[in-house]
Amino acid sequence: MEQAHIKTPLGIALLEGDENGICKIWVLDEELPVTKKIPAPLENAALQLTEYFDGKRNTFDFQLNPQGTDFQKKVWKALLEIPFGKTTSYQELSIKLGDVKAIRAVASANGKNPLWVVVPCHRVIGSDGSLTGYAGGLWRKKWLLEHETPPIQQSLF
Repeated sequence: MEQAHIKTPLGIALLEGDENGICKIWVLDEELPVTKKIPAPLENAALQLTEYFDGKRNTFDFQLNPQGTDFQKKVWKALLEIPFGKTTSYQELSIKLGDVKAIRAVASANGKNPLWVVVPCHRVIGSDGSLTGYAGGLWRKKWLLEHETPPIQQSLF
């Protein structure tokens, strides 16, 4: 398994994967040195993440290989269907997955998402529009949502 650390506006991100795909992207709270030579299996992911943070990309197309239960993978797949710049609620996601009573299980799977930003768990909010639960910290969730929906410049006249 190859690893690399890349710099993002929200901290150093750890990328982990191999020729089968990226299995982990996680933002770290500690400052670690940035990897000077990105291993080949991680190069495309590192490039696309940099483009995302530079505002030049809103989708990712590198191979994913997250490790989790079948239910977690089902939730993560549903997260991939949330469009860039849009949000959904835990309740709406539960309904989409076929069980409105599964809100807590969906929230738990959402919180265990191993592919930060790429599987957009940050786009899931409370039914009342609140920024609820985010393993990377609510300040990062807020930043990501604002990054994806910049304010529209109003005309003065």
